[in-house]
Amino acid sequence: MTETSVATTETTPKTPETTTTTTAAEENVENGHGEAEATNGSAEIKEESPKEEVKEDPPKEMKSVVLLSFGGYKGVKVLKKPEPTPQNGEVLIRVRSCGLNFQDLVTRLGAIDSPPKTPTILGFECAGEIEAVGEEVEGLRVGDRVVALPEFRAWAELCVVPAKYVYKLPDDISFSDAAAMAMNYLVAYIIVFDLLSLRPGKSVLLHSAAGGVGLAITQLIRTFEGIKLYGVCSKGKHVEVNDGRFDELIDRSDYVNEIRKISPEGVDIVLDCLCGEDCNRGYGLLKPMGKYVLYGSSNVVTGETKSFFSVARSWWQVDKVSPIKLFDENKTFTGFNLRHFLYQQNGADYCRTVIENVFKLYSEGKIKPVIDSVWAFEDVTDAMQKMHDRKNIGKIILDPAAEPKPKPATPAKTKVKKDKKEKVQSPTNEEEKKVDDTAAAAKETEQNGDSKETIEKPTENGSGDKVEENGKEEIKST
Repeated sequence: MTETSVATTETTPKTPETTTTTTAAEENVENGHGEAEATNGSAEIKEESPKEEVKEDPPKEMKSVVLLSFGGYKGVKVLKKPEPTPQNGEVLIRVRSCGLNFQDLVTRLGAIDSPPKTPTILGFECAGEIEAVGEEVEGLRVGDRVVALPEFRAWAELCVVPAKYVYKLPDDISFSDAAAMAMNYLVAYIIVFDLLSLRPGKSVLLHSAAGGVGLAITQLIRTFEGIKLYGVCSKGKHVEVNDGRFDELIDRSDYVNEIRKISPEGVDIVLDCLCGEDCNRGYGLLKPMGKYVLYGSSNVVTGETKSFFSVARSWWQVDKVSPIKLFDENKTFTGFNLRHFLYQQNGADYCRTVIENVFKLYSEGKIKPVIDSVWAFEDVTDAMQKMHDRKNIGKIILDPAAEPKPKPATPAKTKVKKDKKEKVQSPTNEEEKKVDDTAAAAKETEQNGDSKETIEKPTENGSGDKVEENGKEEIKST
């Protein structure tokens, strides 16, 4: 009995444990969120919800003036570009004002040496507040008002610049004045105070006297006593430029003869930003012990696009200056290129000292930049054209926040096409009328012709003779 009972116990099948679980799952109900909820609380079966995609914030963008390709104005566009981030030794500037220089026109053409790769943001000069500072930057902090001279990338709402090209502004200098001064007065100061040996009685011939650099040189020269200054610019600018700073203003069309009339022996100094054939003319005006300073080559820019012929011609017209010739004639020929000096020849510290001296002269009231006009980024090509045509008096400024000028409305093309269509239809109706008139005239002619015919159906007169009814002609039988 005992063995049988044990055997029965071992062979009795066990109740499956999954029955309870299955029953609980079958009794689950939805909880209103699309999820199954167990009624007995012992188990839950939930539908897998789709994974939510983590949306990244789009990169912040800024407005900038971009050169897409070298050449004409069609390669210059105002585009949105990602905001830059300062790296070691750099600062990020919120740009409030930018300067337009002739060097920007040469860059657009691709006529500049070592041109940047396109697309690139244009501009060498900007002023604003520091918004971020990279590591290893000393003496500058967020919120500082500064002016900067980056090698390109200045014409944007934000600009990253190496700290060595950034200069803190005194409180009395506005952003627009800073952008008008930085590059122009840096060049002018180095020329006037470092390259020239000015003293009373010296005479100076200044080309492009009404331009930004020209007016800066004029103001700095007038800090000396007894200097005779002859300015060369187009005649239409003489009234506005002649504020007593020049001894004579001369039209650029025939300045050599005019100088000879004023000073037959010539001048002591020639300041030339034109190059080309003007180098030979200016050199010929130098007195013994005279000095010729070349600081630009604007004659290279002769049109909207680069012309190889104009570039070559400008350089072919410059005689090779022989040291022996300079030695024999007791003359000096020198040049100054700010871009090379600042970015390629380690002139950053030198230029910082000059900029500080310029700011000091401004605070003393001895200099004041002349601003010709202020333009929006969207109108930059018009501003470039004005400078190219030499119509500016003083500095041209670009303002990232300025509103563009309204464009003139163009006539609707659909109306013109409709008028043309109507004009085409009108002659067709007239032609149809002419065709109707011609058909009516032909019909009338045909009827008249029938009445005048002499051979008509005859009638007999009773004698066997046939006589015309109209009596004009008789036909008798023989």
